[in-house]
Amino acid sequence: MAQMSTCPPLVRESVVDARKLIKDHVHYTPVLTNRTLSKLASSPRESCLSRGRRPANPTMRLHFKCENLQRTGAFKARGAFHALERLKKEPGWIDNGGREKGVVAFSSGKETHYQVESTRLIKPRGNHAQALALAARENSIPAHIVMQNSVRLNKAEATRGYGANVVLCEQGDREAVTAKIVAETGARLVHPFEHPDVILGQGTMGLELQEQVPNLDAIITGCSGGGMISGIALSCQGTGIKVYGAEPEFEGADDGRRGYYSGERVTQVKTRTIADGLRAGVGERPWDIIYRQKLVSGMYAVSEDEIREATRLVLERLKVWIEPSAAVPLAVALYNEEFRAMVQKEAGEDGWDIGIVLSGGKIGVDGLVELFS
Repeated sequence: MAQMSTCPPLVRESVVDARKLIKDHVHYTPVLTNRTLSKLASSPRESCLSRGRRPANPTMRLHFKCENLQRTGAFKARGAFHALERLKKEPGWIDNGGREKGVVAFSSGKETHYQVESTRLIKPRGNHAQALALAARENSIPAHIVMQNSVRLNKAEATRGYGANVVLCEQGDREAVTAKIVAETGARLVHPFEHPDVILGQGTMGLELQEQVPNLDAIITGCSGGGMISGIALSCQGTGIKVYGAEPEFEGADDGRRGYYSGERVTQVKTRTIADGLRAGVGERPWDIIYRQKLVSGMYAVSEDEIREATRLVLERLKVWIEPSAAVPLAVALYNEEFRAMVQKEAGEDGWDIGIVLSGGKIGVDGLVELFS
């Protein structure tokens, strides 16, 4: 990625500039609405009534930003393309052979198998690596992708299909192998969420959503490492649109929520949530945008069952293919009573138009079958 000294400031205007750089390389993904899902979000939860609690009764009109239909199947293409476009503009990078040296990223290089209650989910990983491989191919720049040698053949071949040089390694050796490639080739490491160029690229989806829903009041998006939510927050800077983070709560996966309300970033996260795209801890630079600058208005968490049910509702009602991580923002709107009560209080009878980011759809048929078996 471009040297930090050459990076633009992390402000809304820089997201606008990022969009100009990548608009010809990424999809302008659609926004879908669904009357049934908006009605569910605007109805009191019967489970609260059965427990003798008075449920919240907000009015929400949901608008689904379909980044599952983005190139490579996830939002990551935005940050990858912007990182490379900015790298090409770095003074001296091309003259010093940067285009020939290329870029490098590492993937988990395997499919994750884990048990949650009766569900054994199989989910391929490595969205950033594949997005970078695609962006590099279209810029005629070599890409080195480090994967563990336990990777399934079709996963490695899919990454090679984007034009990348796939380097296999033993489990636990990814960082060392990546460092070796950097030392031997001079390739530039592209981080999935810490670098400003990636953050600004991810934020371009927020600009699109604001165009597609002119009266937008709020956006709910997943958190994880924080590149997406911090980019979207920058895109809403000065607009009055509120941004909220959504996380799984299983085994402490809600590190962003816990850090947000304690005032201290959580640096260690280890969880087996079914929303495995949201397993990473919040990075330092996204944290500055989320918490220190207070560009995110709140963080909320949901259970595994709620994520699973939200996934089912998207599949059945919207008729689009998503992974469990992408369903977490909808789960917050439907099931998190704290969030729902807040909307009822702040929005009143008029209610809110809320953007729901469906961040990706990179899960196989077998994975979804096992999720619901």
